[in-house]
Amino acid sequence: MTRTAIELDNSVAAELAGTQDAVLRTLEEHLDCAVHLRGNILTLEGEDIDVKAARGVVEELAELIENGHEIAPGTIEVVAGALDQHRNAADVLEDVVWRHRDKKVSPKTINQKNYVEAIRNKTVTFGVGPAGTGKTYLAIAMAAQALSSRRVGRIILTRPAVEAGERLGFLPGDLMAKVDPYLRPLFDALYDMLEPEKVNQYMEGGAIEVAPLAFMRGRTLNDSFVILDEAQNTSPEQMKMFLTRLGFGSQIVVTGDITQIDLPKGERSGLIEVAQVLEGVDDIAFVRFGDEDVVRHKLVQHIVTAYAEHSEQLERQRKSRKKTGGSSGNRRGDGDR
Repeated sequence: MTRTAIELDNSVAAELAGTQDAVLRTLEEHLDCAVHLRGNILTLEGEDIDVKAARGVVEELAELIENGHEIAPGTIEVVAGALDQHRNAADVLEDVVWRHRDKKVSPKTINQKNYVEAIRNKTVTFGVGPAGTGKTYLAIAMAAQALSSRRVGRIILTRPAVEAGERLGFLPGDLMAKVDPYLRPLFDALYDMLEPEKVNQYMEGGAIEVAPLAFMRGRTLNDSFVILDEAQNTSPEQMKMFLTRLGFGSQIVVTGDITQIDLPKGERSGLIEVAQVLEGVDDIAFVRFGDEDVVRHKLVQHIVTAYAEHSEQLERQRKSRKKTGGSSGNRRGDGDR
């Protein structure tokens, strides 16, 4: 058992203590050793290898605080993840994708950083992973930045209008009113990035277009930043149709969660198939997020993990039943002979 005491600057100690020791509690959750802070002395206690790793996280956090970074529980996850992958946490936290008034959008995990870099450097980027990993939000932030810097002339946001309950024909109103529930999350993200008046102005002028995927057929999308959200609900034919809309001076970001497919039973998802078809093609990137990238309320991460474990358990049971059924069939066959 090893015990190490680290003397911190008073301002660093105060920041690490945080509100009601929230940062310290999160720090202890992520480290395999006990963490105690008394005054400006931080003590780490545990196995030698764990204390050594913990010291690296603490020193990285201290450096970030000294350089003016605000530390929150989520910051610890970034630092720990960065050290695990031999990356500099500051490179992640200082990569500001978009600023709007007092809002600052930047990656919060290593995978989010990889995603942002892929969008910057590739013509087509796929972001695949569970809810709450920032796939759509970061893509829209990147789109807002591209439009404001005039790298593109317009933003096009689209989703497949696949029913997960009510059917389009039974919803009230005209076509746009019917598809509004499917497109609402995209509007919400847009209004987070820009003033509502600015969004409305852009939409009236055609600089921002939000439309169902069916509206993309037959078009060529030039000088555009195009985002296809909820792509797990596309068919392979729809996915091919969408990707071949790519025009000159444009880029595409496709986001989706293959664990939340709402297609009719037995119908293939275009998002699953496209990975098999386009993986390794030049100028196309696939970034896959995991439970560790969930940046919503901490409970969301636990919910995502629980559902993933439940699905795995059901799959194991299904395979076990299939195997048992197959064996029984063979025994019956032997008896018949």
